[in-house]
Amino acid sequence: MDSDGDSMKLAVAGLGAIGLRVARAVDEGAVPGITLTSVSARDRQAAVKKVAGFSHVPEVRPLETLCEGADVVVECVPAAEFLKIATPAIDAGCVFMPLSVGQLLEHPGLSDRAAQRGARIVVPTGALIGLDTVRAMAVGEITQARLTTRKPPAGLAGAPHLENNGISLDGLTQPLKVFDGNALGAARGFPANVNVAAALALAGVGPQKTLVEIWADPTIDRNVQSVTVVSDSGEAAMTMNNIPSPDNPRTGRIVANSVIAALRRLTSPVVIGS
Repeated sequence: MDSDGDSMKLAVAGLGAIGLRVARAVDEGAVPGITLTSVSARDRQAAVKKVAGFSHVPEVRPLETLCEGADVVVECVPAAEFLKIATPAIDAGCVFMPLSVGQLLEHPGLSDRAAQRGARIVVPTGALIGLDTVRAMAVGEITQARLTTRKPPAGLAGAPHLENNGISLDGLTQPLKVFDGNALGAARGFPANVNVAAALALAGVGPQKTLVEIWADPTIDRNVQSVTVVSDSGEAAMTMNNIPSPDNPRTGRIVANSVIAALRRLTSPVVIGS
């Protein structure tokens, strides 16, 4: 926050199902102490139209210069565009809030870069439950961490793992396990679908030791995330049934809410949870 007590300045990269909802909520005053100042999207003209009705219309900027003048940058872009916003935001010393969490596993040097530049990388909980519990368990010793993801087939459509392995979900009538491996493999194979695997890995025992199963399930209409963790301080079993976003079935409605909650945490005088 600026030394003169002004609000933190927020930049939002990407105005899809998550980014637009976050930007609109901040513009409407849902996050005290934070002001939306700039946004970016691949289609600049579409972005201009989307924010035209805001109370305080933000500047629409290119992705590479979005972080200039910002204190907080929220990333909601395709994984291929991640570094275009992550690198300048971190170099500028911003609070960087990524939604493409799997990219943090692909670029582990970003954490050291953030430390050198005085930046912070803050990962929202997203579609998971209990990351505070996992972090607390990780202070001791975690001996097992497993995530089981179940999504309607449309929520996994287009994933590189499916295309590279010739796995078709067309006409699926029964649940089908499409992946069984670790969080690193899940993040690479499903970069737009299971960022929750990366978040769990970062909170706990890392991407190699965090086990992940992914199921395409035509019998459900929600995105189901089930986490089990065994540690020297206890065991936890947690399940979240997320309603998919009507604008993007690959993500849940709660993800935007999670970003808004994470932004509130930055400025709130009272913080709940570890």
